Amino acid sequence: MQIDENLARYSDFAFKSAIVVYAIVVILLIWQYATTRANQVAERELAMAGGPGSGPGKIEAPVARPLSERLGNMAFSVLVVGIVLQVLSIVLRGFATHRFPLGNMYEFVTMATAAATVVGIIFLREQRYRSMWAFLLVPVILLMFLAGTVLYADAAPVVPALRSFWLPVHVTIVSVGSGVFLVSGIASLLFLYRIRQPEGQESANILGTIAKRLPDARTLDRLAYKTTIIGFPLFGAGVILGAIWAEAAWGRFWGWDPKETCSFIAWVLYAAYLHARATSGWRDTKAAWINVAGFVAMLFNLFIINIVISGLHSYAGLN
Repeated sequence: MQIDENLARYSDFAFKSAIVVYAIVVILLIWQYATTRANQVAERELAMAGGPGSGPGKIEAPVARPLSERLGNMAFSVLVVGIVLQVLSIVLRGFATHRFPLGNMYEFVTMATAAATVVGIIFLREQRYRSMWAFLLVPVILLMFLAGTVLYADAAPVVPALRSFWLPVHVTIVSVGSGVFLVSGIASLLFLYRIRQPEGQESANILGTIAKRLPDARTLDRLAYKTTIIGFPLFGAGVILGAIWAEAAWGRFWGWDPKETCSFIAWVLYAAYLHARATSGWRDTKAAWINVAGFVAMLFNLFIINIVISGLHSYAGLN
């Protein structure tokens, strides 16, 4: 079918706009961090100076919402706009190409990062989690930037090998699972950082301030566990469905192709994380490091296997 160039341009514009909006959200969140730190310094200096008197006849001024809270609410509202734009870019790409928009790495990364932000909206909507958005959006922006530059592919029909009803089933499940694992990996990394800054520990540096803004270590650990529980069966189902598709396309379920092998390794690492998370003596930092290793294996599978190592799954769409 003929490609709708107008819809393809609108899709690209929505994608680029989403990156800009996410960058604005990160700026607002950094501003929120800076404002919170400035307020803490001002309060500490005021306390050391004895503070204003509150004697008889003193009229208390109405308390306005802190600037940091207003910035956080603003960032969350702008974030929703960015997610809508990113989802719109996927939908428009599909209509422009008259196919499911998962035929190359650009489209895969777009879908995976969109899944990560949608999962983030579901799990990080509570006020106590909102400080995590700055750390989740940074890798999302980096991945989207790579997708829109190095990995970008013009809207076009897919190669004949991908013209199958298995494409939307297999690749959608894998991309969504990858997006869930992105949230899980960030949660474990923040847990490993947060556990070094115990709750209530006073710190005058910026790292201490950032740690205080994050949820406590136990909450981050539970978040990583809950999201992995969702991503693990999704990714496992994607691997199984991929094997079924391989049998239909290549006449065998499994051939230890580099993509298949690395996907299996990642799946085993996440299985090991879930097992370690439930095993006494392996909880906390050891289990979190296994989760981070699984996330690294996913990134290796996405970039190194797809771009550097050739195999039967070499459909990156790169020139």
